[in-house]
Amino acid sequence: MSYLWDLSNIRPQTEVVLDGDSIPAMFWNAVQRRGDTVWLRQKDLGIWRTWTWNQVGQAVSEIGHGLLALGFGARETASILSNTNIEWVLSDLAVLSANGVANGIYPTDAAEQVHYLCEDSSTTVLFVEDDEQLDKALEVRAQLPRLRKIVVFDMEGLRDFQDEQVIGLDALRAMGREHAKAHPRALLERSAAVQPDDLAILVYTSGTTGKPKGAMHSHKGLVYTVRGYNTLIARDENDECMCFLPLCHIAERMGGEYFSLYTGAKLNFVENPDTVPENVREIAPTVFTAVPRVWEKFYSGVMIALKEASGSQQAAYAWAIGVGQRVADLVLRGQEVPTGLRVQFRIARALVLDNVRKLIGIHRARFLVTGAAPISPELVRWYLALGVPMLEVWGMTETCGASTGIPAERIKPGSIGPAAQYNEVKLDPGTGEILVRGPNVFMGYLNLPEKTAETIDADGWLHTGDVGVVDEEGFFRITDRMKDIIITAGGKNITPSEIENELKFSPYVTDAVVIGDKRPYLTVIIMIDQENVEKFAQDNDVPFSNYASLTRSAEVQELIQSLIDTVNKKFARVEQIKKFWLLDTQLTAEDEELTPTMKLKRKLVQQKYAEQIEAMYR
Repeated sequence: MSYLWDLSNIRPQTEVVLDGDSIPAMFWNAVQRRGDTVWLRQKDLGIWRTWTWNQVGQAVSEIGHGLLALGFGARETASILSNTNIEWVLSDLAVLSANGVANGIYPTDAAEQVHYLCEDSSTTVLFVEDDEQLDKALEVRAQLPRLRKIVVFDMEGLRDFQDEQVIGLDALRAMGREHAKAHPRALLERSAAVQPDDLAILVYTSGTTGKPKGAMHSHKGLVYTVRGYNTLIARDENDECMCFLPLCHIAERMGGEYFSLYTGAKLNFVENPDTVPENVREIAPTVFTAVPRVWEKFYSGVMIALKEASGSQQAAYAWAIGVGQRVADLVLRGQEVPTGLRVQFRIARALVLDNVRKLIGIHRARFLVTGAAPISPELVRWYLALGVPMLEVWGMTETCGASTGIPAERIKPGSIGPAAQYNEVKLDPGTGEILVRGPNVFMGYLNLPEKTAETIDADGWLHTGDVGVVDEEGFFRITDRMKDIIITAGGKNITPSEIENELKFSPYVTDAVVIGDKRPYLTVIIMIDQENVEKFAQDNDVPFSNYASLTRSAEVQELIQSLIDTVNKKFARVEQIKKFWLLDTQLTAEDEELTPTMKLKRKLVQQKYAEQIEAMYR
């Protein structure tokens, strides 16, 4: 495979990189060892600012001492309500160093949700990003008697604001410096008192049904799992990573913050969620982890740019990607690639494919990692054809992130790989449900012993709710969520995710929900990609006045119908989509239909748009 990628740069590491039996112990060991080496970078007003390990250590010390000055007690909870930024990491590490429990809240959550999460977690200190997030906290603080202090990262726009309960992060750090002078060993003693079995972080599930549940993870579980990650996907101090997914989600908390803390890989923060495409080209990460929605967006961008290219450029791309696909297909089958095809692939990369990689920002990437949701196998093959291996991992909040992973030397698109060596994975013989057991499995749900007992059985197996199959090589494949499997009126079992993934492979579709349980045929609700469909409309002189009119135009309806016709050819007649409806409301992360990772909530969508669904069956 050396003609596609260098396996020596990808092979997992088995030795312990960093000592410590808790997150703060590992962090302070890293500061001592790495000192003036750069760890974090963040773009501020167009300029990249670097943070060395020593600088991060100083900031964490000041915030931690500041918390002690506020009376923050051991085992108390502090919550962080902010977009992904360096201040999030500093506050998280300070809370853990003060022997506290750190909880994250999505910045898109409404005030009512902030109230529930702070109340359920018994939050005493709340970190918020800016005045917008502060407003949510102020709206509900009267209902939070345990909340003592609100710390604001960015006080711009709050210069004249006075409130005894609110303090700026800079003021807290100043308070911490004074506390450290008077009690120089206080934070060190708090950190040393942390026990491996102590609760470290809370990660609330997205709550697609019912209220979110707080998954509890111990220091021992976090340390064990982050070391395990390096046996699954290797990183080192030479790597450049990009931090942009929500840090209150297990994927970025573990795969971004804690994994980079452990390995020493540089962590680059994007300016804001809207600048990811521009920032990734600047950062050019060597290891890039993202959710399928991001990989789909990059692919769509290339496809749309290609439509505007000249005829010769389109022909050159078609030839080059064709060469890449032939090479990728042989590699995936474990067959030797002929010398002539290898030469063609080098030429294809030099003339076309490397430019496509630069357009996306993955030209330096040793490998790509995808997880958190199913991804189209065709999309994995496309990235392979560019010459970049894409490794799919699978896991969940309750497994502390990845539990299985594709090895670089044996990529199987559509598979989530074998069990990671740090946990056990098997199928329930009766239902086909995927079960996980190991020290990485969470401690349980906060305040919900009954739910915990339902999820972890007497033998310690976590019931994931995912249904799958496993092949003779031990590679697992997710077929669907147990609760999502469709049984048609004719008794046919259908896994909607396979059909949905095919639809999402189109640059014109952002998400899709297939309907059909106890119905005579399948229908689908589709969320279009606004930017790409608008461009299609403009290029084809399709009149529209707003988003709703765009979705209802005959030309757009025909565009989606042609896509569905193409996808239907890949499935048996009973699995084919008969009718569709386009969501005519432009959804954002603030809307209840979307999870924080921008996936449509299947159950809620079916309830909210029941009338439109019924119309497709009349």
